[in-house]
Amino acid sequence: MDPAEPEHGSRRGAGEEQMPSAALSRRQLVLFVLFVLGAAAFMYLVLPRVAGVGQTIHSLGNADVAWLIGAVVLEVCSFGGYVVLFRTVFAPESERIDLVTSYQIALAGLAATRLFAAAGAGGIALTAWALRRAGLGRRLVAARMLTFLVLLYFFFGAVLLVCGVGLWAGLLGGGGPTLLTLIPALIAAGAFALTAAATLVPRDLERRLAHLSAGGGPLSRWTARVVAVPPLAAGGVRAAWAMVRAREIGLLGAGAWWAFDIAVLWASFKAFNAPPPPPAVLAMSYFVGMLGNLLPLPGGLGGVEGGMIGALVAFGTPLSSALVAVLAYRAISFWLPTIPGVIAYLHLRRTVGRWRQDERPPRRTGRFTRPARCYAIQNEVTALEAADAKVAAGTTDIAA
Repeated sequence: MDPAEPEHGSRRGAGEEQMPSAALSRRQLVLFVLFVLGAAAFMYLVLPRVAGVGQTIHSLGNADVAWLIGAVVLEVCSFGGYVVLFRTVFAPESERIDLVTSYQIALAGLAATRLFAAAGAGGIALTAWALRRAGLGRRLVAARMLTFLVLLYFFFGAVLLVCGVGLWAGLLGGGGPTLLTLIPALIAAGAFALTAAATLVPRDLERRLAHLSAGGGPLSRWTARVVAVPPLAAGGVRAAWAMVRAREIGLLGAGAWWAFDIAVLWASFKAFNAPPPPPAVLAMSYFVGMLGNLLPLPGGLGGVEGGMIGALVAFGTPLSSALVAVLAYRAISFWLPTIPGVIAYLHLRRTVGRWRQDERPPRRTGRFTRPARCYAIQNEVTALEAADAKVAAGTTDIAA
């Protein structure tokens, strides 16, 4: 075995994995396209008439082009923040993950998330596959993806908590019903508590519970996988906290991803000469609508729009203004990025093809802005790589 192989987890395993595919038949593909077209037609043509907003369609054709162009630029900045955060988290783990590759993986994963009705599972599977091809071991992929999600959604939860409590208590302008203010804030607080509790999981939990997975039967293998989850999750959260303490500049990409995307919604109001709601109301309505992505629909299509429009109206925004602004926002944030996402996917396939021809195992770069303050990450990576090496060598059955 190449001595460099155990160091980075599972070069061999990464080479054997195949690209995840939706395995769509022609009939399924036609039905999928018809669903997307039908949903779009309903939202942009039928919904305005059902809602009784007679001037909505006319308004959509009379938008201020300058504001729409500005919204597109803001969306580009939003995706730029996402790519920067992705590179910050994953680039230290493989020399193959440079800025261009980060763009390809991030955009292709987002396109898969938005095109397939799997509540984001399509994008996660594609991203994990690409990272495995880049040379990361299974456990390291799982831990780093959790680190990435914790950092990305910290801003989400923080806004829900601060704006929710502030609106409910009357500290922020806009007010609002308890269902759309205090309840989301409490949910965010619970999520923060669970995330913090994950760091309390002992690092040697797998060793302590190794006797539960002793043996070679299916039950033992299933138990081994279950036992591996808590320490793996704890490692991902600890790495996120270590990056925050290290003040990695790339972590600002998480805030940029959300802030610029909310700014697109704000610019959409301006494009139709409609007064945007107060900042706290706009942000709260935005994040309540984003919960529609949890629905088993491609990109939350229909659920996000309905959630945003309903929340804005509940906060006192006129229905006509909320309708045109949200439809314009989704046209920019959902439809426009799909094309570059598909292109990025095609380029990613060629990039992975070049990796397959490279017999040299990728090395870990460990590039952090403040490497001396990220010692916790280095130690965690060493432990994850050791576990992956044991799995590859067949000395243990515990796998992520």
